[in-house]
Amino acid sequence: MEYKDYYKVLGLERSASADDVRKAYRKLAMQHHPDRNPGNKQAEEKFKEINEAYQVLSDPQKRARYDQLGSAYSNWQQRGGGPGDFDWSQWFGGQPGGGNVHVEYGNLNDLFGEGAFSDFFRSIFGGMGSAGTATRARTMPNYQQPVTISLQEAYNGATRAFDSNGRRLEIRIPKGVKTGSKIRAAGAAPDGSDLYLIIEVADDPRFEREGDDLNTSTTIDAFTAMLGGEAQVETMEGKVTLKIPAGTQPDQIIRLAGRGMPHVKSAQKGDLFVRVKVQIPRQLSSEQKTLLEKAARRKS
Repeated sequence: MEYKDYYKVLGLERSASADDVRKAYRKLAMQHHPDRNPGNKQAEEKFKEINEAYQVLSDPQKRARYDQLGSAYSNWQQRGGGPGDFDWSQWFGGQPGGGNVHVEYGNLNDLFGEGAFSDFFRSIFGGMGSAGTATRARTMPNYQQPVTISLQEAYNGATRAFDSNGRRLEIRIPKGVKTGSKIRAAGAAPDGSDLYLIIEVADDPRFEREGDDLNTSTTIDAFTAMLGGEAQVETMEGKVTLKIPAGTQPDQIIRLAGRGMPHVKSAQKGDLFVRVKVQIPRQLSSEQKTLLEKAARRKS
């Protein structure tokens, strides 16, 4: 059996922190996701390998056991040993069932099928005995499925449809979810255990999110900034008219209460903060120039 270097798969040192593991996984998973590489078998296999590595290195117990195995295997190699001579049996089935299996793939039948993990993973973490015969997990696992939604879907709420053992399931994602939110679907996994959707909210070019608040910007001309007026501002529910007070300064922030993201567990919403950018005209008409010169003389 071939030893798998999960640190190498994620491009990490063995001293990598849990945060390093998470960041490396997210970056590589987005790069090799089947949705971004339709029909690319190489990307699909790489994606499975990335998820397998993350499944081990993100779990403290699995990582500790894997590090022990890696140390033993490295010492064996340094003494001139090879894979065919290494005593794998002492490492088989150390954690029956492997705990919570975390994979990321489309259809749930493919997602939780035997092909989702390598022989190495199933042997070390999947409850295989020393004779190599698969045994059933002693505990029923909870399955996790990462799901990416847009910020607009996080604002409005969304649904995701899955096929599981011939059943079509529609799972509701509530309004206001954040990256890292877990949505539990009781009994929705193929073996009858619970399925958890792990939410990833994609970036939106219009807004920056901070908790339930949103940040955006609008650009006005210098005359509107000096005299006051109106500007159009994008919100999650379309454009609204923003009142600009006279004397508004560049980068001044105006708060629109209740125009942010909804709270998951209440009807309240966060706020929208609008940063006002002032555009200085490059050219002035002779009349505008005369008026500004008069104003400047009065000021002095």
